[in-house]
Amino acid sequence: MRLFAAVWPPDEVLDHLDIALASVRGGPSGLSSALRWSARETWHLTAAFYGDLPDGAAPGLTADLAALATGVQPYSLRLHGAGVFAHRTLWVGVGGDVTAQRQLTAACVDAGEAAGAWPDQRARDRPHLTVARVRPGSGPPRRRGSSSASAPAGRRGPGADEDAAAILVHALAVYDGPTWQVDELLLVESRPGAGRGGGPLYEPVGRISLAGPPRAS
Repeated sequence: MRLFAAVWPPDEVLDHLDIALASVRGGPSGLSSALRWSARETWHLTAAFYGDLPDGAAPGLTADLAALATGVQPYSLRLHGAGVFAHRTLWVGVGGDVTAQRQLTAACVDAGEAAGAWPDQRARDRPHLTVARVRPGSGPPRRRGSSSASAPAGRRGPGADEDAAAILVHALAVYDGPTWQVDELLLVESRPGAGRGGGPLYEPVGRISLAGPPRAS
């Protein structure tokens, strides 16, 4: 099983983001069309990626996550701003109690290590929700006087050439979604290529309440 731990925003939060992205997707041709948009059902905040684990590992990992999550109380988040990683991955950021989200992430990483999961080497100190990726062949932007591997929202150097992702990040930089209370962590199985449009299919296999014991999925 290919597993990861995640926080899933509620429907009303995703509805708000969906409406905001609809206006961006309807922008000038050549911008939105240069991106491969992720399906709404895949929108989440990754806490830790565990990779491939043996079948039957989910119950034990769920129990470990529950034990480590007992020190994290429910907290508030909202989707806020945007950015792009490595000129390729367009994401929407997070505001609110980001410190609590990072604490939960640390607990999830610890649980994976205890379960023998593949070490998650990706930086998780910037919680985010991935909404699109640059289509192959679009090429990275050419930025004069800059060697940065990422383009923070709202920072465009004078005369810098902008690619589709950077322009859309600029448009989403002021995005501010509704606040919700995070009170649940999901352990999710990922099936690459099995989802809509050839994307991944995500299915929860464990649910951990931040205010109580784990519940069966």
